[in-house]
Amino acid sequence: MAYSEDHIALAAEYALGTLDADERTQVETMMAVDTEFAALVQAWEFRLGPLNQMVGLVEPRPVVWENIKAAIGHAGAPQAPLVLPETPAATVTPPPITDDPEFGSAFDPEPPQPSEIRRPAEIRQLPVQPPIGAGDSNVVALASRVKRWRGIASVATAIAAALLVTLGLQVYRPDALPNAIRPKPRIQTVEVKTPAPALAPSAQYVALLQGQNGGPAFIMTIDGATKNFTVRKVGAPSEPGKSFELWLISDKLPQPRSLGVIGADDFTARPVLSGYDPDVINGATYAVTVEQAGGSPNGQPTSAPIFTGKLIETVPPASNTPPR
Repeated sequence: MAYSEDHIALAAEYALGTLDADERTQVETMMAVDTEFAALVQAWEFRLGPLNQMVGLVEPRPVVWENIKAAIGHAGAPQAPLVLPETPAATVTPPPITDDPEFGSAFDPEPPQPSEIRRPAEIRQLPVQPPIGAGDSNVVALASRVKRWRGIASVATAIAAALLVTLGLQVYRPDALPNAIRPKPRIQTVEVKTPAPALAPSAQYVALLQGQNGGPAFIMTIDGATKNFTVRKVGAPSEPGKSFELWLISDKLPQPRSLGVIGADDFTARPVLSGYDPDVINGATYAVTVEQAGGSPNGQPTSAPIFTGKLIETVPPASNTPPR
């Protein structure tokens, strides 16, 4: 059901507590017979409820109670009746008595009836004035409407003040608000990126693969962290239709292991040492044999090694302790 602005203002003033006793009785009667109007009043009470939570209790001063008691005692005393001034009666001058051909002589034995006296056309009728108090209903209605608009203005001002106070508390003192309207704490995640630590240099190993003449033919370098090795050709002459093949020989292995064919370029890199233990890599002997093109056909050396060598450590591993 759609309610007018007067009904809405009446519900708001009832929730705010600004109505007098008669108007509150009227609102309570409407709430008893109209459930929708009662829901409207409850909605205003819910909206204006936070005002009671934000206003603390104030104890009145003792002089206030003394003034109230004095006013009650003065009101209980009998009052003299109100006396209005008397209004003087209007003086009416009777018209002169004359003979009239229509009504006869004024000295006729039968006087004319009062109803017949007002018949002459010469007698003018007095203008009829509206009774006093006929426009009082309009004045009361206008005063009631003004009061409604004042109530609406008061409610709007109270709501605006409540919103202003709530916003101020949310910004400066959120802990003072009730839990229902307290803003949730903001959580901001900051990602801090730290630079990656510099890679510590790993140990480096070198083996000079040389023949019986003592001249180096190949230089083999192994990275201790990745176990990758690189073979550089230095003085070994190439033979047509043949290939140099690198072998790992260790007493911890039952037979030599092939590390692949050395390419025709100056550098040959291989990652095949990643499957061996560091003890085997560090203590092994590395040898080069001459095989047919493409390497040994059966995975075993087919000729005696012509170049051999063992690893030596050239760059020690990085230490975590600072230098002294």
